[in-house]
Amino acid sequence: MAFTGSSKSCCNKDSALFRYVGWTSVAVGVAALGVYVGRELRLRYKFNRRTPSDFYAHAGDEMPTEYGMGI
Repeated sequence: MAFTGSSKSCCNKDSALFRYVGWTSVAVGVAALGVYVGRELRLRYKFNRRTPSDFYAHAGDEMPTEYGMGI
């Protein structure tokens, strides 16, 4: 009995497609996790490096907040 493999080729294409989709979803998940962890680390770094003037409102603003006020 010789196996021609015609029915198996259909399953190989399907399994390869599922494998590619699976690996792609894993890669996207890892990238999203990396972005989230990087953001959290940056926020913690910035929080720990505060200066006393950071506790006041508009401490680091470049534009003055009184623009547009008449005399």
